[in-house]
This record gives sequence, C-alpha cells and structure tokens, in this order.
Amino acid sequence: MTKSPVKILTIVGARPQFVKAAVVSRALSKRTEVSEIIVHTGQHFDSNMSAIFFDEMNIPRPHYALALKGAQHGSMTGGMMIDLEPIMLDEKPDWVLVYGDTNTTLAGALCASKLGIGLVHIEAGLRSFDRAMPEEINRVLTDHVSNLLFAPTESAIDNLKAEGIVKGVHQVGDVMYDATLMLMEEAKKGNWLEPMGLSPNHYDLATLHRASTTETKESLSKAVSALKEQSEGRTLVIPLHPRTKAAALNWGVSLDGLMVLDPVGPIQMHALLAGCHQVFTDSGGLQKEAYFHQKSCITLRDTTEWVETIESGWNRLWTVADFAQPRRSISDYGDGHASEAIVAKWLD
Repeated sequence: MTKSPVKILTIVGARPQFVKAAVVSRALSKRTEVSEIIVHTGQHFDSNMSAIFFDEMNIPRPHYALALKGAQHGSMTGGMMIDLEPIMLDEKPDWVLVYGDTNTTLAGALCASKLGIGLVHIEAGLRSFDRAMPEEINRVLTDHVSNLLFAPTESAIDNLKAEGIVKGVHQVGDVMYDATLMLMEEAKKGNWLEPMGLSPNHYDLATLHRASTTETKESLSKAVSALKEQSEGRTLVIPLHPRTKAAALNWGVSLDGLMVLDPVGPIQMHALLAGCHQVFTDSGGLQKEAYFHQKSCITLRDTTEWVETIESGWNRLWTVADFAQPRRSISDYGDGHASEAIVAKWLD
C-alpha cells in the first residue's frame, strides 16, 4: 500500500542545526513518500560557519536561503518570521521541522503555529532554568507550541511533564550522537593535527560564542582568563567564532597565548576533539560531543541544559571546583540511531 505524500519544511540557520539536519535529512531521504524542503535563514552565514557543513555532511542544498545576517534578537527573529510566512503559505507543508534553541528555531515555530501547520521540535525538553539565556526562552516557547516533541533524554521528558506537556512527546536519544559517529569516521581518514603542529593529548580545545560571554568586556575577559589559567600549560586551541572575534577587538581583550583558528568544519572539529586532552566551552552541543569522544569538559557557564553530563562525571561548570561524580556512561543518548527512531515514530 502506497503511503500518502508528506511534505516537510525544515528550517535551519546555525551550525548545530546543520549537524542535526544532516542525519535526520538522511533518514528522511530513505522514505519515498517524503518530500523535504530546506530553508536556511542565514543566522550563520559565513562560508566556514555554513557552507562547509552542507559540503562535508552531504546536506541537501537549501531550497530557500534568506539573507538575515547579524542583528539583535528581536529584529532577527521578526525578520525571519516575515520571510518564513510567505514560504509556508506558498509551499503548504504538512509539517514544519525545527531543531534546538536558536532564533531560527523560535521564528520557525511561531510562524508554523500561527498558520496552523504541524510543528516538530527535535531536541525538545532541555532546560537550564536560566531565563537570562535567550536560548532558554527560545526552547521553552518552541516546546509549548509544538505538536511532536522528540526529546533526547528522560530528564527532558520530565521537564516537559512538569510544564504540562505530555501529548506528542517521545524520548528517542540524541541525534548529535548519530552525527558524531559519522564524523568520527570521516576524521580518521585525514591527517589533521600534524600540519597544525599538534600532537594527541598535548593540547586543550575551546570554543566561546554565547552572547552572555561576549556581551561585555568583563564577561569576555573572565572567560579568556579562565581558559589561560585552567589549561595547565598545554596549548589551547580555539576556533574563533566571528562574534567572539569582533567582541575581542571591540573590547580590547587580548587572545595572546591562545592558538586562534578561523572557524573549522565539522570533520576537522571532530579530529581536534579526538586528539585533545580536555574541552572548554560555553556551547551546549560541544558538552555532549566531548562526552562522545570520552573527553572531560569544563563548561564556562553557571548553568547547563545537559545535566546528565554533570551527573555522569564528564562535565563540570567553571564555578565548581571538581567533577561531581565518578565517570559513567550516559545511556539516554542512545545507540546512534536516534534519527531513524524519530522518522519511524513520526511517519509510521
């Protein structure tokens, strides 16, 4: 029996969403009844922040590419909604799919819900319980207007239940683990470290990009000082986000003593992860990727939405002196087939 055609409008715009979309779109492409239309909002637009992900991870080229480059939260989100609404009206999708917790996520979610289109949120239920984080607002609002919510962990399910969200909720594991397994294999095929003068386990890896890190001279200086103090004399490699680069120049914060790289593609990033001693980050996704590579992580924030990485002894907040627990595996993240589980629960 032939299944009815299903049109899905996928909305992405930032690096973490490209990574997740790569594996989910691959799983969707195996379904003959599915037509996927990809919209790139332009939230991350530099070649090494965007195009390289589509190239290295074989993501289908966007059918629509918006031109919404760096702006304040309100104008960026509003501008995306203005551009997304006519696309949804024209394409008439059965579902809109959004990922994570960015302004792109919220803009797509609000447009879909106001137009009465079914909304799917992948990576639902995460909470840092810090409403000062724009990402927290984005993820909470998106969850409350979604029709299908695919959560990576049981704690995410509990968070949704505490907010009265129980319908359409599924715990499926973490699609970033799917992507990491794929990228690990690709990273093994190249010689990435030697040309940079690096050797395994003799350097640390860091990323800094959150608005809370870069919004003042004091916050950025504090983060950079923490990196220099806690790397214990090892080379500290930092692929530098454009926002952080601009902030450092604007505030006169010296990055001397750090090995600063331009943003790197997903394969090179996983090669750096595989070879590093430990990870420092204010990112959400890199906390998990450090765990997937069995690397300890120090999160340069006062809260985290990935509480299980703390509880399992692989991660600690920079405000905490030591890792909370002995290291153990995190079973909630699944076996690398979260994408297939999502498609099956969604479409079967």
